[in-house]
Amino acid sequence: MANIKDLAKMANVSVTTVSRVLNHHPYVSKEKREAVWEAVKQSNYQKNINAVHLSTGKTHLIGVVLPYSNHPYFGLLLDGIAQEAVKNNYSLVLIQTNYEEEREIKALDMLKHKQIDALIICSRICSWSTTYSYLEYGKIVFCEDTRQHPFSSTFVDHYTSFETALTHLYNKGHEKIGYCIGRKQGSNSINRANAYRDFLTKNQLPYRHDYIFDQCLFLQDGEKVMKQMKEMKEPPAALLVTSDQVAAGIATYCQNNNIVIPHELAIMGFDNDPISKVMGITTMEIPLVEMGKHLFIQSIQDEITYKEMGVSLIERNTV
Repeated sequence: MANIKDLAKMANVSVTTVSRVLNHHPYVSKEKREAVWEAVKQSNYQKNINAVHLSTGKTHLIGVVLPYSNHPYFGLLLDGIAQEAVKNNYSLVLIQTNYEEEREIKALDMLKHKQIDALIICSRICSWSTTYSYLEYGKIVFCEDTRQHPFSSTFVDHYTSFETALTHLYNKGHEKIGYCIGRKQGSNSINRANAYRDFLTKNQLPYRHDYIFDQCLFLQDGEKVMKQMKEMKEPPAALLVTSDQVAAGIATYCQNNNIVIPHELAIMGFDNDPISKVMGITTMEIPLVEMGKHLFIQSIQDEITYKEMGVSLIERNTV
């Protein structure tokens, strides 16, 4: 494969002149410019993209870390990120972690080795101390509240949104309220747990550890929750579910087993996933596509910024 030196020899010009022509710099005579392009044509020359990246310091690649690629929550986030990437002439490198720390570290190492220009972490598994050790290597953006840290973020207030949802259920006459969560670890989950405890304390309601169901991520997990509740002597009468997919799974189980919603079990979801509209599930709408767009914009900006997104209650038929 021809290189710049070969082109210079074929066109009878200097290597510097070839470089200027290839990079569309001015101040090259018409004759020399034509000679260089003729040499390019004859040799079928292709730019060494790695060399271009080294010279510009940019790859125009943004890494996106997400735990699961097949979950609608992260799919909607990714949709927003991808829309902005196309607008700004960037490509995305997707890293699925399955919430395994070593996979997230591999993504951080890609930033360290300049394989990507920035990294968007949609759901973090690494500790802050680990993440801080990569701070000097490039922009890292998070989908959680990082206002106590030097990292840009777009986020929702999970404490307040959870409190709002619990209060809505309580005002509808429900006191035995349980909730379903994807994982108990993580800052968002901790904020939700704190909101739940504070809500119970405020309303003088007992805390029941068995009213908290974790590892609830996908549609089929709704059936798992209902089977657990079936074994309980005093199951909750209402469930706040942090994923509309799981809420839909619970609602489907109820329909198939003659459990009347909301009279026998009230269900409230999160995200306003399209399935919640189809099934008439009351939910808390998180603007995931818009969040994704903002995450991407932050990833290509030099300054550190924080953006809180609003959450809206969408009332339907399940509460």
